[in-house]
Amino acid sequence: MTLAVRYTAARTLDTALAQSTEPGPGEVELAPAYVGICGTDLHIFHGDMDARVHAPAVLGHEMSGHVVRVGPGVTGWRPGDAVTVMPLRWDDTCPACRAGHQHVCQHLDFIGIDSPGAMQQRWTVPATTLVRLPDSLALDRAALVEPTAVAVHDVGRAGVRDGEKVVVVGGGPVGVLIASVARATGADVRVVEPSAHRRLLAEDLGLTTWDPAAVDVPELVRRWTGDAGADVAFEVSGAAGGVDTAVEVLGVRGRLCLVAIHPRPREVNLHRFFWRELTLVGARLYDRSDFEKAVTLIADGVIPADRLISKVVPLTEAPAAFEALEGGKDVMKILVDCTDASRGAAV
Repeated sequence: MTLAVRYTAARTLDTALAQSTEPGPGEVELAPAYVGICGTDLHIFHGDMDARVHAPAVLGHEMSGHVVRVGPGVTGWRPGDAVTVMPLRWDDTCPACRAGHQHVCQHLDFIGIDSPGAMQQRWTVPATTLVRLPDSLALDRAALVEPTAVAVHDVGRAGVRDGEKVVVVGGGPVGVLIASVARATGADVRVVEPSAHRRLLAEDLGLTTWDPAAVDVPELVRRWTGDAGADVAFEVSGAAGGVDTAVEVLGVRGRLCLVAIHPRPREVNLHRFFWRELTLVGARLYDRSDFEKAVTLIADGVIPADRLISKVVPLTEAPAAFEALEGGKDVMKILVDCTDASRGAAV
């Protein structure tokens, strides 16, 4: 039997025992160690994704853990291997897949949303989803490989180059990761974030932040760039005001990379796009190379993953952790410890 955290209805989670299954051909059974709670999980918790998530549903896709058993036909993996999972299963037949864009397969199974996720003590997944972790990488830090892979993909989609001026609107976990990856690429970065707690954390990582409630962000960008405007803006806030800011700060032929999930249509200043020949780029998920680079960035300490972890809780306390994340003011990343069903640890 395996203990799992399940979404059962809007704003309702439970923990329940389920029968673990033996891995079939091409599958691997994992023992998840740590699972991160992300913004998408909160969207599910709020009931915003009920058309896609079929309750009761086991949540979680940001994880680290070990191989427990391998199914028939699986080679290259053995019990005890430290792994994370790229939680994507595509059909390889749709037009997107045939064009080489499997990560946005038109019939994509995002594991942890469309099928059972990692927030349980045993988890069976296709062996093709596994990404190897170095033995030297602590598993709590490794749980942030998936969101770091998002950041790597976003920075790549935006085409960030050495020396460019970059504004990240939204200083939550993904925003800070994007800022960190962009800085590692050689960009000069500013983070726009209203939460004093999140600004302080970003500043402790060496990032420059602005409070949009206290300063005129477009004016600061004008001064910072010598009236040129930013080369790239990332919209990570998910708020209408964040969209406005991200568009307003861009200079001529600037690129806006849309990262946040906006559950409803937003008004956009299209005249600004026309007048300055701006480009809008969507960024969704990642591919294997993004994941592998994320592992390296965390293992080498370029991304200080441990500094983003606010708290670790056991499986039984995961429902309360979702409620704590809703406020968001004094919390960055909460991890669920799947090896400990009774005791949490502050980090």
